Amino acid sequence: MKWLDRTIIGIPFVWLLLFFMLPFLIVLKISVSDMDMAGQLSGFKLSNYAFLAQDALYVKTYLASLKYAAITTGVCLLLGYPFAYFMARAEKSVQPALLLMVMLPFWTSFLLRVYAWKGLLAEGGWVAQVLNALHVDQLLMAFGVTGGPGQYLNSAFSLVLGMVYAYLPFMILPLYANLSKQDGRLLEAAHDLGASPWVAFWKVTVPLSRPGILAGSMLVFIPCVGEYVVPELLGGPQTLMIGRVLWDEFFANNDWPMASSVAVVMVLLILVPLALFSKARADAQGPRS
Repeated sequence: MKWLDRTIIGIPFVWLLLFFMLPFLIVLKISVSDMDMAGQLSGFKLSNYAFLAQDALYVKTYLASLKYAAITTGVCLLLGYPFAYFMARAEKSVQPALLLMVMLPFWTSFLLRVYAWKGLLAEGGWVAQVLNALHVDQLLMAFGVTGGPGQYLNSAFSLVLGMVYAYLPFMILPLYANLSKQDGRLLEAAHDLGASPWVAFWKVTVPLSRPGILAGSMLVFIPCVGEYVVPELLGGPQTLMIGRVLWDEFFANNDWPMASSVAVVMVLLILVPLALFSKARADAQGPRS
């Protein structure tokens, strides 16, 4: 049966080679090439990577992308964990309906949903009116995440709100899958030993749900780093992210080597948390017998 095992293991490797590694190597080759006036690629140079490290615009956008991705991941975790916990502890007959509620946004185009937030947050939109009535705009201005009273669009607030709305299901689903499989007898044992419900939650439930937390965080953080649609429609000049810079290099400046360099560095920024996630998951599973 060794040939069967090798085939099963080899299929994912072939898939990754054809649809990830090979395109990545092509982009890497373009990033170290020179582009002439006719659009032909030739030669070899590393000056694009040196320019990325020296130019403040690229450094700023990379850091902004990491910052907003981390904020979005944190907010999704704070909102998604209670919802996933409630779903996992709900009656079995109710869980399919709750799961459907989480997946329901996927039935609508991602672009249309983001466009809808433009109308909701614009002046006169009902979400903007509710926030104004609650004087939330004053609080947001105090934190410097909006441009002025009632100005929610084209700000850090609208950017994070849009990304949280778009990627919250990717946090809830792994957490729900993890929490629903936990053995409830462990909590009963903790209560029998004198632990309060809050202590049992922090000492038993949260540590056991760490794989779900890591999986959900990676599913949110990784796409947020390279997000283009939400920053373009809901963000502003003060929330420039690397996805917009990448688009401009490819289609506005028509500088494929520089755009490829931006893409390669962005992929490397994503691979680092992936490697950390894999190591953390391996540590959580422990050594195999």
